[in-house]
Amino acid sequence: MTNSNFYTKKKLFLLTLSLTLMLAACSDPTEKVQQPPPPPQIPKGEVYLAPDSPKRTYVKTASLVLTQHPLLEPLAGKIVYNESVTSRISSPIAGRVIKAPAALGTSVSVGSTLLELDSPDVADAEADFIKSQADLTLANHAFNRQQELYAGKAIAHKELEQAQDDLSRARSDVQSAQQRLKNLHIHAGQSDGRFILNSPMTGVVVERNVTPGMEVRPDLDSPLFVVSNIKKLTVLMNVFEVNLSKIRLGQKLSVSVPAYPNERFPATVQYIGQVLDDTTRTVQVRCELPNPDGRLLPSMYATVTVESDASDQAIVIPLTAVFTEDDVDYVFIHLDEDHYQQRPVEIGLRLKDKAIITKGLQPNEQLVTEGALMLRAEEDAENTNP
Repeated sequence: MTNSNFYTKKKLFLLTLSLTLMLAACSDPTEKVQQPPPPPQIPKGEVYLAPDSPKRTYVKTASLVLTQHPLLEPLAGKIVYNESVTSRISSPIAGRVIKAPAALGTSVSVGSTLLELDSPDVADAEADFIKSQADLTLANHAFNRQQELYAGKAIAHKELEQAQDDLSRARSDVQSAQQRLKNLHIHAGQSDGRFILNSPMTGVVVERNVTPGMEVRPDLDSPLFVVSNIKKLTVLMNVFEVNLSKIRLGQKLSVSVPAYPNERFPATVQYIGQVLDDTTRTVQVRCELPNPDGRLLPSMYATVTVESDASDQAIVIPLTAVFTEDDVDYVFIHLDEDHYQQRPVEIGLRLKDKAIITKGLQPNEQLVTEGALMLRAEEDAENTNP
């Protein structure tokens, strides 16, 4: 190879290298890849659920409102007759039932016949009255005769005094026999030995312990009839001494029974016992319970809720909405369609299934009543996987 050829090739190589370097200087040696923008930073204590997230079906919410709140755990109670409108009726005399007694459920008024007896005692009382009347008539004639004899000086004054004493005694016997008949509600002219037991009040025959032909006595263990106005009942409940300060006369209560689980019946504290049971440390409280439609029945078990005054209102939430971390109680609030916020709350009274909130929540906010723990787990997952 000649020198001229060598220099020619060298120039071509240098020219190619220069062009390559110039092109390389004008272009980016690495091709830049477009990166997606970083996701927005989610504040601590807040959770977002995707619109199509299946977890949304497990989250239930409710609007918060101010309401009367319980003062203590619901109390166990029992419905009984209202003693002020109840009468337990027995027969004041012995006898045999001769007609069918009033049936259970019969509505009666004052003076209605409950049963009729054939009674030797009544026959004796009637006979005593008739005899006392005859004795009075005889004593009256004797006294008049003695007065005439004394006026004619045919007898001594002592004999007139004796006749007057016999007349006074006869009058007293008549009054005694008449009063006995009156106490038995027997007419003075009656002489058939029959006794009619009447109702002393208006109400319904709620118990009957007598049958046709039965021999009855005044000393039977059970009353023959119980008549009561079942439109007015009583609820009995036992209150522990530690809770007595929350009970007062005239206080309004709410009563529920298993027969009507979704209904509440109003009651009023009528009497607070004055004796503390030394064994149970409770005091018995009687509450007036109106029963206008007759659906409530004596002997029903009841649950009694002691509520605050109508003016003393608070936010009451289900305990399913509350979870606790580091001795602090939290709930979740639904801010918008996908957005939830964890919030600390203060609980004034924690009941079996409810909590009374004193701080942290406001009316009209949307509380997560179910699914709070799931949202808490979702919050941890968001913080773990940014």
